[in-house]
Amino acid sequence: MISPLVSIKNMGVICSLGDNKQDVLDGLLSGSVDGMKQTEPLIKGKRMYVGKVDSTLLSVPTNLIDYNCRNNKFIVAAYEQIRDDIEQAKIKFGSDRVGVIIGTSTSGISEGEKAVEWQLRENALPTGYNYRQQEIGSPAEFLAKLAGISGPAYTVSAACASSTKAFAPAKRLIETGVIDACITGGSDSLCRLTLNGFDSLDSVSEQICNPFSRNRNGISIGEGAALFLLQKGEGETLLLGVGESSDAHHISAPHPEGTGAEMAMASALSDAGLKPEDIGYLNLHGTATPLNDLMESKAVGRIFGKNVPCSSTKPLTGHALGAAGALEAGFCWLVLSKMNKQKKLPPHCWDGEKDDELFQVNLVDKNACLESSVLMSNSFAFGGSNASVIIGSK
Repeated sequence: MISPLVSIKNMGVICSLGDNKQDVLDGLLSGSVDGMKQTEPLIKGKRMYVGKVDSTLLSVPTNLIDYNCRNNKFIVAAYEQIRDDIEQAKIKFGSDRVGVIIGTSTSGISEGEKAVEWQLRENALPTGYNYRQQEIGSPAEFLAKLAGISGPAYTVSAACASSTKAFAPAKRLIETGVIDACITGGSDSLCRLTLNGFDSLDSVSEQICNPFSRNRNGISIGEGAALFLLQKGEGETLLLGVGESSDAHHISAPHPEGTGAEMAMASALSDAGLKPEDIGYLNLHGTATPLNDLMESKAVGRIFGKNVPCSSTKPLTGHALGAAGALEAGFCWLVLSKMNKQKKLPPHCWDGEKDDELFQVNLVDKNACLESSVLMSNSFAFGGSNASVIIGSK
């Protein structure tokens, strides 16, 4: 039995580059770091750059007020951009044949932080606080209720690979006929928990992150959401392949040789029935930590050599953790879209100082153009949880 094609009907996005597809694409292709802001201390005694969403956010509907948090407001913003297509999918397939699979790493934990502070001060939880605001399964449950969907709905939480990994079960559920369409993607919002956690590992840069440079010294954190409507059948853009691996090398450090990262990329290529030379652009995980960039350069070198054009977009948005994979797959979707009239690629924004210890991958500048309509995006997480996704257009 031949698996049906899985198309990407539409995509909605919000991040530090903007709250609509055109603004995000424009910022992406120009290499804009305007969304990277120095904030009030999220880490005591430190100021750092974060990719912060400054847009005015839509409210959570009153009938879903128990889910009211910044993280779910990002979901509302992305959902509204694809609402009409979701409604058409419900009419075509039935609401019980549409699923929801969302990736997140923190959900609405920022609301939980504020609630604990209030409780310590006032000896009671604040009015309006509900655990559903921060519960890890909340994003999928909230979105299913928001969209009026009764198909399978669940959240994937695998740290920084969460929303890339969400594509895998969505694709499988459609291919096996369990559902006919799926809203998938991810959402994550800034909070002190993650910033202080990464800082405890000496992994946070006080400057905008500088991936693949010999001067790289850590990540910049960001926030945002991207949602995709996947459905069976032909379409202008297809979800071609997803690859996953778990090397379990270390609780936080990646495998030094990138064996799990290589396996995820190779698995995605196999799932898509493609060869390395078919890929026209690779969105690197590219966190700008010493170990991640070192291992990723090795893994990319073994799969692609110096041939594939690639860049890390994290200097433009920060690392949005559980939402990063969805955002960066969304950037690939935008590159393939008709909005990208000149077929430009997202430039790699860094200081240009090469690290001789890294395999010298083909980092692109602002003049690079797309030559193949098949793109890959990488996400690698704590615990060796790795995922790669491939999308393509006709």
